[in-house]
Amino acid sequence: MPVTRFSPDGLQPHTPYHHVAVATGSRHIHVSGQIARLGDGTPVAPGDLSGQVAQALRNTGRALAGADASFEDVVRLTFYVTDWAPEKIGPFMAGIESVVEELGLPWPLPPASLIGVDYLFEPDVLVELEATAISQ
Repeated sequence: MPVTRFSPDGLQPHTPYHHVAVATGSRHIHVSGQIARLGDGTPVAPGDLSGQVAQALRNTGRALAGADASFEDVVRLTFYVTDWAPEKIGPFMAGIESVVEELGLPWPLPPASLIGVDYLFEPDVLVELEATAISQ
């Protein structure tokens, strides 16, 4: 396997992601920010953070598959969430958990960051997800 994920002793425990990913592959795959839209541009889950997180992950999975990769190859996820507040962690995590089995997401997740932003490129977009993967 080209990616090994782990969390060394001394780092914050009980996170839903690993703190470190080590990749040994020759193909670098960078997936641009994915949002909750269908292939024809139709918005998915307007006003629903959980639903938008799930759809952004589905779209990221499609992008990875297009590069002959999967979430097993992912070394980094970066989530951007509008108007972030700590009380949004429940719906955010519910969106991830709702597609773990469907998409074959590794659990804990690869190293990840959640960055709060004022807004994204369209007012109805609540979350955007970037991914970096390494494969053979």
